[in-house]
Amino acid sequence: MKEVKRGFEPKDPVEFGEAASRKLSQAAEEIYFLLNRGYDTAQAVTFVGNHYLLSERQRMALTRILSPEQMVDLRRQKELASPTGPLQIDGFNLLITLEVALSGSLLIAGIDGTIRDLAGLRGSYRIVDKTVQAIDLLFSHLQSLQIKSAVIYLDQPVSNSGRLRVLLLDKAQGAPFDLKVEIVPNPDRILWHCENVVTSDAIILNECASWYNLGRRIIETSIPNAWVYRLSSL
Repeated sequence: MKEVKRGFEPKDPVEFGEAASRKLSQAAEEIYFLLNRGYDTAQAVTFVGNHYLLSERQRMALTRILSPEQMVDLRRQKELASPTGPLQIDGFNLLITLEVALSGSLLIAGIDGTIRDLAGLRGSYRIVDKTVQAIDLLFSHLQSLQIKSAVIYLDQPVSNSGRLRVLLLDKAQGAPFDLKVEIVPNPDRILWHCENVVTSDAIILNECASWYNLGRRIIETSIPNAWVYRLSSL
C-alpha cells in the first residue's frame, strides 16, 4: 500500500513553527478573553485572526484548541481517570487522529486536555497504510485497560465506512474483548447521551455523561514522537 501522510500540509512547519508561536499565543490569549465573555467562537476567531493576519489553518487550530473556561471545567469534571464500563468510541474521530500522529503530521493540544487533528473528513475517508497501525494501537490499549467490551460508531454518510467496519471486525477476531462496530447516520447524537465516551469532539464532550481521554493516552505512550503543537501560554 502506498505511503500516505494523513493530515500533512507543507506550510505547517512555518505556520506552527517557532517564529509563528508568539503570534499564535498572543492571538489565543485575546480569543480566550472574548470567549470567556460570551463571544461566539467564529466571530472571536475572525476578529482576532484578521488583526494578526492568521491563515485559515491557524484559525482552525485556535478554534479547536480553545474553549470557554466554563466548558473546559465542565469537561474536566466529567473526565474519567479510568473507564468504568463499555467504551463508546467515536470511530473516525479517534482513528484519524491516530493516523495523523503516525504520519508525523500536525496535531494540536486543546486546553481541555485532548489532542486533536486538523485533517477533517469532509464526507470522504479512505483506508491508508497507517490505518492498520492505528487499529492495532487502539486494540492494544483496550486490552491493557482490560476493557470487556466496546462499541465503535462510524458515520454512515462517510465513504468507505463499510470497508472500515469490516477491517475493524477482522482485526478484532481473537481479541479478549467484545467489539461491536455500528454504522449510524449521526454518531454525535448517540454519543451525547452516553457514558465512557471516547472522542475529542468538543460538542460531544459538553453533552456526554462521562468520557475517557483514550486518544491522548495512546499518543503519549505509543507515539511519543508525534508532532503535537502546544500554546506557550494558557
